[in-house]
Amino acid sequence: MKVKAKLLVAALLVVVLSACVSTTTTTRRNTNEPSTTEAAQRNYELGVRYYRNGSFELARERLIRALDFAPDMALVHMTLGLTYEALENERLATEHYKLGVRYEPDNFTVRNAFAVFLCRQREFDEALKQFDRAVGHRENDDPEIMLTNAGVCMAQKPDSELAESYLRRAIEARSSYGEALYQLARLKHSQGEDLVARAFLQRFLATNKANPEVLYLAITVEEKLGDNRASTDYANQLLREFPNSTEARRVVEQGLYSRSGE
Repeated sequence: MKVKAKLLVAALLVVVLSACVSTTTTTRRNTNEPSTTEAAQRNYELGVRYYRNGSFELARERLIRALDFAPDMALVHMTLGLTYEALENERLATEHYKLGVRYEPDNFTVRNAFAVFLCRQREFDEALKQFDRAVGHRENDDPEIMLTNAGVCMAQKPDSELAESYLRRAIEARSSYGEALYQLARLKHSQGEDLVARAFLQRFLATNKANPEVLYLAITVEEKLGDNRASTDYANQLLREFPNSTEARRVVEQGLYSRSGE
């Protein structure tokens, strides 16, 4: 079973951009020049912005420049790992993820990123060890993110039982966490447990804003359950709110558009 790994990186970059440089080098050559700390931070932030915009070569240049000023800054190494992944350089991505964990072994954001990378490389057992370290850190106020990532990773292994365990722990940590609810619904649908999938989707929609993926899954689940009215209602909502989405095109192709009355 293949479950979509959606949030594995996205949640990191909010933390990345707001993070502060950790370095003891703060000297200035003269009053008009920035400290090495400030220079590292400036290049780091520019690197993150370039990464977000898809300018990966420019991101790489700025992040390497940041390391010239702060070579032990774990978040720079993590972001370089992400950048080298985007540039399809697995060797250098691995190198920088490992350096990030080495320099700041208690940084759960860095561990989460490394775990995601390991999962993408299909090194599932090592990825799970890294996720567990990130989840268990006492200062981690958002363990549901790492728990969901671990669940998605285990679903890709595949180990459905372990995937469900992590996803359920995620909603125990935060009952309204949409990504965990969605991934549980996908998992249960893939196992033919559509009544359970429906329940998770209803919980999602009661506490989170609808999106095309969730609505399309809801249509599919209701079709399986034989509830044409509910399926049509979800199809109407999808076509009305997200008419240009891939999921809306699928609805039209599958003939649900005519039933929706639009």
